[in-house]
Amino acid sequence: MTAIKIIKGDITKLHVDAIVNAANTSLMGGGGVDGAIHRAGGPKILEECRAIVARQGGCKTGEAVMTSGGKLPAKYIIHAVGPVWNGGNNNEVQLLTNAYKNSLQLAVENDVSSIAFPNISTGIYGFPKDKAAAIALQTVKKFIETTNNLSEIVFVCFDDENFKLYNQLMQANK
Repeated sequence: MTAIKIIKGDITKLHVDAIVNAANTSLMGGGGVDGAIHRAGGPKILEECRAIVARQGGCKTGEAVMTSGGKLPAKYIIHAVGPVWNGGNNNEVQLLTNAYKNSLQLAVENDVSSIAFPNISTGIYGFPKDKAAAIALQTVKKFIETTNNLSEIVFVCFDDENFKLYNQLMQANK
């Protein structure tokens, strides 16, 4: 049985097998959680991202790639690219679903048993937080119905608004 936890905190400090980075398509670091992960993890992460870019040319929206955790307590970082919100008419829901699903698939393929997610696409990308939270929880719950490889999934909320939304949705869907 997979435990689903919701916490408010700093994803770079978690002792899990993998943390998910809300990356951009260039994989070169950016603002928000992406910048925080690159800063905390050190230059090794950027080096590995550059190797991925050289090999495959970045990471498409909805896709995910994996690097080591660098100096982070997590062994791996799964860099998932969520969509920029453009009113909901540009396949954003499916692309965000794919970002979560592909992260989980990559985790299972690499024997990760504990994984932590930030609130993908809800910062500068502008995805409505309530919609994003519902997609995250639905996608994770659906995914763990088909596998028992994951022991723990943690949603790490940076702000009070996301923390409340995730908790309300978890309570409503028990």
